[in-house]
Amino acid sequence: MPFEIDHTSPVPLHAQIEEKLRTLLNKPEYQDGKMLPKEVELAKLLGISRNTIRQATNKLVYEGLLVRKKGVGTKVAGKAVSTKLSSWLSFTQEMNEKGIPFNNYEIEVEWVRAGKDIGNYFSISPNKSVLRMSRLRGLEEGPIVYFISYFHPRVGLTGKEDFTQPLYKILEEQHATKVAVSKEEISAIAAEDWIAEKLDVPIDSPILFRKRFVHDPGDRPVEYNLGYYRSDNFTYSIEIKREKD
Repeated sequence: MPFEIDHTSPVPLHAQIEEKLRTLLNKPEYQDGKMLPKEVELAKLLGISRNTIRQATNKLVYEGLLVRKKGVGTKVAGKAVSTKLSSWLSFTQEMNEKGIPFNNYEIEVEWVRAGKDIGNYFSISPNKSVLRMSRLRGLEEGPIVYFISYFHPRVGLTGKEDFTQPLYKILEEQHATKVAVSKEEISAIAAEDWIAEKLDVPIDSPILFRKRFVHDPGDRPVEYNLGYYRSDNFTYSIEIKREKD
C-alpha cells in the first residue's frame, strides 16, 4: 500500500487522498507510466468508499494531472501545455510567461488570395491579396499545435518580419496595431491526413480545432486565425466568474 489515511482527522477523506496522490504522482515509476492502484483496491485497503476515491481522482483528472481510460486504469498524464481564455496572450508570450521552452518547427509566410470566408470577415474582395502565416510549434518532444493566420491588409505586415517573436508585440511596436478582443470558436474534430502528418498523430484521431477572430480597440478585424492542437498534449482552461445578482 503506497500510503495511509487518518480516519480520525478533521481533514475530509477525499482531501487526504488527493494530497497523497499528488505526492505519489511525482515518484519516478509513476512518471514513467506505471498505472495507479485501481479505485476498488484502494477503497478496500483504506476502508473507505469507492466514491471517495473517485472524488479525489476526478479533481486530478480535471486538472490534467491524471488520465483515466475505461477498462485500462488511471495513470499520470504526459507533459501537457494549457492555456487560459481568461488571460489571452500570443502563444509565444504565454509560453514565455509560464517558463515553458518551445520550438518553432515550421514558419511559412506567403501572400494568398483572400477567398470567400476571409474576404467576408475582413470585408474585402475575395480576390484581394492577404498575408498568410503558418507556424508549427511545440515542445522538445515534438509539435503540439499548428497555427494558420490571415492578416487584414490594413495592418501593413510585409512578410519580412521576424515571426519567431511574439506576434502581437510585432503588430503593436512595428505596425501601430493593438489587438484588444479575441472571439473564439472551439470544437473537436478528426485529424485529416495533412494535419495528422503535421502533428504526428494517427489519421482520424481527435484533435482540438479553434477559430480565433482578433479585433483592435475599434472592433476592426485584424487577424483570422485557425489553430489545430494535439488533444493529448494541450488543454484549454476556461475560467468564468459569476455576475453578482
